Amino acid sequence: MRYIGLDLGSRTLGVSLSDPSGIIASSHTIIRHNEEYERLVGDVEKIVNEYKVDKIVLGLPKNMNGTIGPKGELSYKFKEMLENKLGKEVILVDERLSTVEATNLLIKNDTSRKKRKKVVDSLAATIILQSYLDKK
Repeated sequence: MRYIGLDLGSRTLGVSLSDPSGIIASSHTIIRHNEEYERLVGDVEKIVNEYKVDKIVLGLPKNMNGTIGPKGELSYKFKEMLENKLGKEVILVDERLSTVEATNLLIKNDTSRKKRKKVVDSLAATIILQSYLDKK
């Protein structure tokens, strides 16, 4: 079973994919969207169809106290858009600190600031997806 992991940011969407057996997550791409969510859903649909994805894992940003803020509400709306358009199950996964973890990992590996900016969202999506795969 193949999964796609998504990290929805204010301007970009980080995308990761699992291997066909659903064990290992890998970074795939970053999609710039500028809040054009209908187009973004179409872009995700192309990846889902190309890689024959079975389930979608979407990061759910929560506040540190566990409440849902405006970005979390946006994730719920995006989840609904994906389910309506693609007819696939979308699983929400707590993504607190995934971007921080991704940034720290890149810094630890001595990645330049310029390169970090280009890959941090995709790496965050990979962390979100891998945490889901490890728990299931």
